Amino acid sequence: MNEQNGVSAEDLRKALRGRVLLPGEPGFETTATSWDLSVRQRVSAVVEPADAHDVAAVVIHARRTGLSVATQASGHGATEALNDTILVRTGALRGVEIDADRSVARIEPGARWGDVQAPAAQYGLTGLCGSSPVVPATGYLLGGGLSWFGRRHGQAAGSVLAAEIVDAEGVRRRVTRADDPELLWALRGGGGDFALVTALEIELYPASELYGGRVIWPASHAAEVLAAFRELTAGAPDELTAWFTMLTPPPLPDIPEAMRGPLVAIDVTYLGDPGKGRELTRILDSIPGVLADGRGPLSPAEVGAICAEPEDPTPMLYRSELLAEFTQEVADKLLAAVGGDGVGPLAVLQVRHLGGALARPVDGACGAVAEPYLLGMLGVTFAPGLEDAVRARQGQIVSALETHLSGRKPFTFLRSDESAADAFPPETLARLRDVKRRRDPHGIFRSNFPVLA
Repeated sequence: MNEQNGVSAEDLRKALRGRVLLPGEPGFETTATSWDLSVRQRVSAVVEPADAHDVAAVVIHARRTGLSVATQASGHGATEALNDTILVRTGALRGVEIDADRSVARIEPGARWGDVQAPAAQYGLTGLCGSSPVVPATGYLLGGGLSWFGRRHGQAAGSVLAAEIVDAEGVRRRVTRADDPELLWALRGGGGDFALVTALEIELYPASELYGGRVIWPASHAAEVLAAFRELTAGAPDELTAWFTMLTPPPLPDIPEAMRGPLVAIDVTYLGDPGKGRELTRILDSIPGVLADGRGPLSPAEVGAICAEPEDPTPMLYRSELLAEFTQEVADKLLAAVGGDGVGPLAVLQVRHLGGALARPVDGACGAVAEPYLLGMLGVTFAPGLEDAVRARQGQIVSALETHLSGRKPFTFLRSDESAADAFPPETLARLRDVKRRRDPHGIFRSNFPVLA
């Protein structure tokens, strides 16, 4: 019998229509690899289910053999917490159904935001998507989700109306606020530690008019751009979202010469009339040296292209911090810490404006985000030795801003060596742990960031 670490491939293959792979078998290494190539996932087996029946069969097998199950669509947010689990790869389950009359989408667990936004846009609707079209929507929603449109509509987890799940008994069922408010609360921002989700129903929002894009300058204009960003966000209506971004372009031959040096950008979306969006962001027109201006009317299907984030698996180190304030003092400290030569060896440093509806409580574990700004720093670590340099650069910038940080991290922005305790207030974490102990006493489910860790 083909068996490793308690996983019987023969038993699983008899129970499933999908594919089962064990270490050493052809295809295992590829399917076990996370999207973040800097994280090595040493899982006991990989299952690619064909449908929700397969998912239930995997949970029943894990329960019978004393194993744990983790689920990923693409491997975003991967950590070593998944070691020794059966990894359920849901990437092939990408179905999306739009009910335009109810402004609701039903999404399968492998659906990416690009899969959701395109059909929703045909009806003038949008989900509360993030910045990348390739990020799977389910994992993002289970972790809270800070959307382009969060200032208007709140955290994305609050848009979850119902969940189709397999519970720790291997039973398939549908969860709503009416029949199981406790579990729905945990699934709205508490991660994947409580059930294996096979579909979500989410609310969609009107977006028949939308404006946005990226404006880019040489990094020598960083002080002027940051001043404009502060002014823009100080009086922004909830429909307007702006992010300040410093970039180190990759050394690719097809990049125009003017774009090869360190850059600074403002990324914006305005959920409303494009003419008003243009007027609200007119302050950006006064900054000289513009290299590119991509602002204009958008479809909700196009917002994933604004930041042009990597879409292929990449080795990286990410660090985020929530800023309790973004005063002139904080801006000065940030620019001084970055220095005049750009953010290298970081690829991206970004300050996102939050606030608005994101600061209002959600009936879910994600709660409210009281902090008005988010600092994110990403380094790509293809070359040997870059990890230490990236960590040092991130640490230097965080140290410069330390007295202005809240100490909390959004769940979907946790790095691989952080934990759920870094994301949730103590009372929320205690409640999540109570739900976990009662709903999954044998630890069948393993989140990327387990609440009991």
